[in-house]
Amino acid sequence: MTSESLRSVQAPLKQQYRDDPAAALITLHAEGELGMDVSCSINTGRAMAAAGLHPATGGDGTRVCSGDMLLQALAACAGVTLQAVASSLELSVSGTVHAEGDLDFRGTLAVDKAVPVGFQEIRVRFEVSCDADDEQLDKLLQLTERYCVVYQTMARPPALSVKRE
Repeated sequence: MTSESLRSVQAPLKQQYRDDPAAALITLHAEGELGMDVSCSINTGRAMAAAGLHPATGGDGTRVCSGDMLLQALAACAGVTLQAVASSLELSVSGTVHAEGDLDFRGTLAVDKAVPVGFQEIRVRFEVSCDADDEQLDKLLQLTERYCVVYQTMARPPALSVKRE
């Protein structure tokens, strides 16, 4: 997408959000159906994804791991954001984005209560080819980090709640 076409698509949205800030607040939804054998099926809008236990917690590896899905969401968002920012900066970019995270499954399995549940460290790495100098690439990465929704959500976690209905 060219810088001009991206701007033409986003300009009316930006103006609408300036005029009516409430219009910019949108609630996204995800829903899962509890399944057999410790699983939960998620409708991604394109296909069903059956999530299950990671093999390190007793899963057989036939279902996707929600931890992997979290990293996939981060990689996808970072990649889309990088491309949008590159388009805005009128840079041509190609390559790959990698997200990886370290988990100590002793926490998840309650083997050691001192070990936290969840990722202890997550890293995002871009391997890009781009018609830009180092200063432009630094700006591209800085703006990608700033505007990547999933990255920023993880960096500054929102208030979370759980309830039963």
